[in-house]
Amino acid sequence: MGNVDVRPATAEDAPKVAAIWYQGWQDGHLGNVPDALTAARTKESFWQRAPKRVEDTTVAIVGGAVAGFVMVVGDEVEQVYVSAEHRGSGVAALLIKEAENQVARNGHDRAWLAVVPGNTRARKFYERNGWVDEGPFDHQAVGMHVPANRYVKSVKQN
Repeated sequence: MGNVDVRPATAEDAPKVAAIWYQGWQDGHLGNVPDALTAARTKESFWQRAPKRVEDTTVAIVGGAVAGFVMVVGDEVEQVYVSAEHRGSGVAALLIKEAENQVARNGHDRAWLAVVPGNTRARKFYERNGWVDEGPFDHQAVGMHVPANRYVKSVKQN
């Protein structure tokens, strides 16, 4: 995997976060979410949202560049994305572990995240990393219901 630095995002990271988020969202969601959500998730929307989410974002840096990121709010791991060129390198596993640690530091015993059923690559990744599928639920995104599965993991620190 090489040297990976995990650190809080800065405003300067937002454009790269947006690019990774947009491409990863396309890869995992196109054909797996309602058409109305796809219409709302324009390329521009990622560049508008990323700067607003810097405080919730942790980035993985490889070779001086952003290779992936996670966004954590409270007990929810809201976003986990790795650039296409770093998939399979171990960056995602480092980021999900960091997200779990953040949830624990936020005072929670259990972390959760939402995955659309058709995103099998993500679902397999979470399961390999000890996350458990609690089943389907209606996730809220852009004011609409999106069918998703709720994954959970105990993050108790002893």
